[in-house]
Amino acid sequence: MADATAGNGSLQQQGHGVKDLPARGRAECYGFVDSVTHQPPSPQPFFSALVVDHVQTGSPAAGGARKPNPRLRVIWLGRDRVPGIKAGVEVHLKGMVTEVEGLPAMFNPRYEILSTQEH
Repeated sequence: MADATAGNGSLQQQGHGVKDLPARGRAECYGFVDSVTHQPPSPQPFFSALVVDHVQTGSPAAGGARKPNPRLRVIWLGRDRVPGIKAGVEVHLKGMVTEVEGLPAMFNPRYEILSTQEH
């Protein structure tokens, strides 16, 4: 069996990115945490993150706008933080996909941290 990372250094480019998710149903994908949202203390805590196919850096080309990056909202119910989940981390997610406020979303997915960005 061939190594899925050969030649590109990232599994998420093998057709399992955020852009490849179904509208609904069980799925898995690879992506990068673009941002996290910390909620104030509440009786129903949750932690959420936006996951994208690749991290965009720099500014858009002169005279052109940046193409929108497909995004996935990941929500962990009953948690005020999730160890290792922070901006720039590459993750592998498995869970049920649904739609929340116009974005695909996964609630309480299984996750694996694949790499982190050095600052």
